Amino acid sequence: MLFPTVSQWVVFTQQWDPKSPWADRRVRLAANLAIDRQAFSDAEYLGFGKPAPSIIPRDFEFYWPATPYPYDPVRAKQLLAEAGYPKGFDAVELATDVVFAPEAEAVLNGLGRVGIRARLRPLERAGFYKADQEKQFKHLVRVGSGAAGNAATRIEAFVISGGIRSYGGYPDIDALFRDQVAEMDAKRREGLLHRIQQLMHERAMFAPVVEQASLTGVGARLAEVPTLTGHPFISPYEDLRLRGR
Repeated sequence: MLFPTVSQWVVFTQQWDPKSPWADRRVRLAANLAIDRQAFSDAEYLGFGKPAPSIIPRDFEFYWPATPYPYDPVRAKQLLAEAGYPKGFDAVELATDVVFAPEAEAVLNGLGRVGIRARLRPLERAGFYKADQEKQFKHLVRVGSGAAGNAATRIEAFVISGGIRSYGGYPDIDALFRDQVAEMDAKRREGLLHRIQQLMHERAMFAPVVEQASLTGVGARLAEVPTLTGHPFISPYEDLRLRGR
């Protein structure tokens, strides 16, 4: 089953460093074009996951339907050459919670095919989240979130300057976010949040990977299987019902 609040993506922490290759939008776009999201979803989630076009889950309120980045390694190599990296470059590492190492490995495989070389840095979960919240990672980070909310709550945490898990931000996006906070008209607020998401996509701020699925086996003895929208497990267990009981 697919849980619409859970998404995975890669953060380019150096995109605000003018000396870094990641400061060039063409490089970030090349990285996006290098990832075969559909193949990964088919292999890891048996096709039940969805290639992610955004870090905002598509079922969230105020979601803007971004055009998915296609898998196009040829174009990715062209973009890297145009940016001055015809032979690629060393991106050092991609940090991840070890639970989601397969997502990170799929990204590394794609990047490697176009010449962006990096090693996997898997960390135990508590250590990873502590380091991520303290902005300790200096290169690429595989990030995910299953937090409930809407587009604004996801943007507040991961996109704007000073967000609890944001490595940087852009003044125009920050200004739009402040405007939507004070906007009382729902349609105008939606327009502001859509514009933020458009800018995120145009700038290739992130590399969305997958809206994950949780594959759960249900035995024939169960008559009722309780689920909570957005929660990736069967629950509450008190509502489980066996056949004949």
